[in-house]
Amino acid sequence: MTAPAPAQEFAIHVRDGLTQHEQKWLSARFFYDEMGSALFEAITLLPEYGLTRADERAIARCAPDLAAEFRGEVIVAELGSGSGRKTRPVLDTLRAGRRFLDYYPIDVSQRALETCRRELAPLARVLPLHCTYLQGVRHLTARRRADQRLLVLFLGSTIGNFERAEARRFLADIRRCLRSGDGLLLGADLVKPVDVMLRAYDDELGVTAAFNLNLLARMNRDLEANFDLRCFQHLALWNHNESRIEMHLCSLMKHEVAIPGAGCLAAFREGETIWTESSHKYTIEELHEIAREAGYSIAGDWVDAEWHFAETLWLAE
Repeated sequence: MTAPAPAQEFAIHVRDGLTQHEQKWLSARFFYDEMGSALFEAITLLPEYGLTRADERAIARCAPDLAAEFRGEVIVAELGSGSGRKTRPVLDTLRAGRRFLDYYPIDVSQRALETCRRELAPLARVLPLHCTYLQGVRHLTARRRADQRLLVLFLGSTIGNFERAEARRFLADIRRCLRSGDGLLLGADLVKPVDVMLRAYDDELGVTAAFNLNLLARMNRDLEANFDLRCFQHLALWNHNESRIEMHLCSLMKHEVAIPGAGCLAAFREGETIWTESSHKYTIEELHEIAREAGYSIAGDWVDAEWHFAETLWLAE
């Protein structure tokens, strides 16, 4: 199983997103080249960005309950595993009393899968799947034994990068792949004071700004574009109606940028933005509503009091 060719996909995406006459856009999934991944790791250490630490605390709290729920034959799949660092407490707890544990990280980044294999090999039999999330889950459900339950991990609030309607469809699509009794552990960032959320996406050191601007630098490196990063400014905005943080790159002047690798020319007005990321924030009540609509029951919630982040376990009915 293979993911789409990254260079071709990036070029098509850039051409589609930056030739818009209204709102220009780029997907957050293209943040994570080698430089972008390093910058994001730095973001997770910032005092303003409490999400990753809250996620890790909530996972550590829920791991014993997962082991109690999934006592029999279980296989674990993780959507967007990254390095697998956050997954360690879950695997460590689940493997107790088992001869072996099969863990399937699913990611479109081959580099992330290789790191995950190295980091987690002592805890489980790591069987990476280089493909999209749904492709990976469908692959597993078609091949597992009848006596095996599946636990799907979707951690780190990645669901927040989906538009709300898209998130509902995606979680329902995952449910359709599952059998009764299978589980989905979902991480989601919760609504909190606006100033706290904005600081998390516009830190004092400017690391998040560098992370956002790296999208332009990536187009220069990979698509031979001629972006001058000094012509753009990082913006983090709170959209109250949609309950989300938006990240934009704002053009400081009228100018044009050639992007030969994407076969296009991007024209910018002064003040025009490229919308690069949405980070939707949820309430526990909304998460429960989505779960019930998609055909899950709620088996447990673990909410971090310090940052207000949730891990919630849904079981397929």
